[in-house]
Amino acid sequence: MKKLYCFDFDGTLTYKDTMFMYLKFYDSTKYRIQFLRHVPLFILLKLKLAETEKVKKSFIGSILKGQSQEKIELKSKQFFELHYPKIVRENALDFIQNIDRNNTQSLLVTASLDIWVKPFAEVLKMQLVSTRAEFKNGVFTGNFVGKNCNGKEKLVRIKEEINNSRYDKIIAFGDTSGDKPMLKWANEGHYQFFH
Repeated sequence: MKKLYCFDFDGTLTYKDTMFMYLKFYDSTKYRIQFLRHVPLFILLKLKLAETEKVKKSFIGSILKGQSQEKIELKSKQFFELHYPKIVRENALDFIQNIDRNNTQSLLVTASLDIWVKPFAEVLKMQLVSTRAEFKNGVFTGNFVGKNCNGKEKLVRIKEEINNSRYDKIIAFGDTSGDKPMLKWANEGHYQFFH
């Protein structure tokens, strides 16, 4: 029986949102300044008066734009080493470690950037489907390649990744409204399963 697992990352497999954690880890002084500057935008976001992708791009860019890919990757590795496995929910880790890898494809589907999620995907032995950071000449532009990987975009990206492969069962795990299209599409959609 061929299965496809689709796991959301932040909040589903982890206890915390990794975007804020990573940016704070990368440059805590810059993070504090930019966080305060972005508070009005975060409020508008909560009130659904601002676009998630624009606010996210602005906040991430305010800290990482112009940074070298080499430095970002090094910091991501350090971030991973500092927080894995304690940031990952224990029962999620148990579940993942018991997956039958011979008959199962596993995707880590996240709105977080590939920058800091990649080391987690590699250790969890999953293909990464995420928001992609744009680099030009080895420097982060502050932009994304394509759209923010959330909501309907998660489904678009999953379908691109599996490219018409056939599965006997598709099982998805999520914990927010941004996971709902993926959960509805799967044969089995589990909401806050590991909580």
